[in-house]
Amino acid sequence: MQETKILCNMVKQGYSKGACEVELQNGTLQTACKATLKLENGQYHRVILAAHLSRPEDYFSIYQSGCNHNCLKCHSWEFSKFFNGEWYSTDVIAELCRKYQNEVTVFEPRKRSLMYYANNLCKHCGSCILFNKRSPLCPNKLSKDQILLSPQGFGPARNIIAFTGGDIACQADFYVEVTKKIKEKCEDLWVLLETNGFGLTPKNLNLFQAAGLDSYWLDIKAFDTDLYKKLCGTSNKTVLNAPKEIVKRNFNLEVLTVYIPNLIETDQFKKIAELIVSIDDQIPFHILAFFPQYKLTKYRIPKLEEIIETYEIIKDVGIKHIQIGNVGVFAKTDEEIKKLIKTVGPDVI
Repeated sequence: MQETKILCNMVKQGYSKGACEVELQNGTLQTACKATLKLENGQYHRVILAAHLSRPEDYFSIYQSGCNHNCLKCHSWEFSKFFNGEWYSTDVIAELCRKYQNEVTVFEPRKRSLMYYANNLCKHCGSCILFNKRSPLCPNKLSKDQILLSPQGFGPARNIIAFTGGDIACQADFYVEVTKKIKEKCEDLWVLLETNGFGLTPKNLNLFQAAGLDSYWLDIKAFDTDLYKKLCGTSNKTVLNAPKEIVKRNFNLEVLTVYIPNLIETDQFKKIAELIVSIDDQIPFHILAFFPQYKLTKYRIPKLEEIIETYEIIKDVGIKHIQIGNVGVFAKTDEEIKKLIKTVGPDVI
């Protein structure tokens, strides 16, 4: 059995190293690309916690252990900052995707291979299955036989494979290899990378383009450099440059930012929205509500008024497609939900 040493691709390309340390099962620390990725017997292996149909995205999500960021607000810290999962070869991952293709109930065109479009197909309430009637917010786009129960609830199964959780897109060769194998086995599946953007250098994006990767869900955590460093432990130089480079290569792109009171507020959203509009005002933008987790347990959740204000500000900047996520975090009463719907419309929720 032969193993090959994996070097830091960011440093090799002239960028800074990320905040990559992952805690191993023995309590020691090791960089994510060494702890959770290996090249063995001619193919890459990655530590995967789980792989299943996820909600509300309605696509097959592969939850990766190990990350090049150390985000204080990480919602996946149990496996992104700790070795947590089993080794999966790229052959095994591709075979899981082939089996998932047989379960797909909605085949989307490539331009819709984003999380954003799941919202206008289904609201994931399960009313049509549980009570044999549609909810008032139902988009009325799907039949009952297209709705499946997965570990995270009801919804369709769309023809999209997503890599999520920990992110080591800086190690492009793994994503190139696994994307090619998925495409070889599954003609009708799109490949999406949920990413912090740190590893999306022009060189890596060229490799992803050649491999056939289709879409990105880009988490821009903050615009200001010092704030980003405080929140994530890394530089955001490649992150802020990524939208332009992604669009230039004809990938699909959506952007999200988490509203964290007293940390990531409307000023950051406005700057990120201005960046997006300068590239393409049709890029979908998600406002996600923060909930206390990991190292920010003492921070409060957003208020309804703060989320609405943020929505109105980025809409005024010129963003054409906006969605608000984690609604249950800040809109807890019927009155608050009705106010939100009345203000932004049901399609935004």
